[in-house]
Amino acid sequence: MTQRSLVAAIACRNRSTRLYGKPLQNLDVERGITILQHLVDCLRTLPSVSHICLGIAEGTDNLPFVDFAKTQGLPFVIGSEADVLSRLIQCARHTGSSDILRVTSESPFPLFEAIDPAWQITCDRGLDAYFLDDIIDGCGFEICSLASLEQSHASADAFEREHCTQYIRRNPQLFAAERVSGPPELNRKDLRLTVDNPEDLVLARAVYQTFADKAPRIPVADIVRFLDANPNLIALTAPFAEQGYKTMYVWGKPQ
Repeated sequence: MTQRSLVAAIACRNRSTRLYGKPLQNLDVERGITILQHLVDCLRTLPSVSHICLGIAEGTDNLPFVDFAKTQGLPFVIGSEADVLSRLIQCARHTGSSDILRVTSESPFPLFEAIDPAWQITCDRGLDAYFLDDIIDGCGFEICSLASLEQSHASADAFEREHCTQYIRRNPQLFAAERVSGPPELNRKDLRLTVDNPEDLVLARAVYQTFADKAPRIPVADIVRFLDANPNLIALTAPFAEQGYKTMYVWGKPQ
């Protein structure tokens, strides 16, 4: 079998009804370190990640991502805003990668220490897809083979193409797919570590300011302890937590 290689494919766009330009919002205002910069810096520390490629949505609103990619020396592709799945496929093809690591551009604190072991398991077991579920919103990730995404794209509806891995999640029997739960202490549905709203950004900045000396590898377990000691921050994002988890971790056909 041909040796597999992993690209971290990051879908990027600026439009949002809740918080414009989420990935380019600053975590560190004084030093101008954005959410996307911090995420890229973290991914660069992982031996399993051969490439980082931005899948940028079409439109002039998204040209700042092109500038970011060029400044950082990152490969990038430009494609359909609605068909996010096609952009991930383009990222893999553009970099000659067999598999993609999917992390979201507005989530600066992935469970990075789990990614290298997950990639090893994916390769050892010949998996099409590996999903880290049952973890704080924004900390999970997905690994999918290019072939599985191409198969998905051929059969997916518009919703599944926008949400990338929904076809695999709804039809796991068609793939060699594994769904793994995160550590029990990180299965916290009262917490959010993704930035969709201004309140999320306030929390993310507080986290970054506290752990800047550990950046870009800020352990999620440390973040949880910090938030538990600062319930006012948890209260900021509590109104968004319950709704967000209702649509996560789909597995099998909707009942």
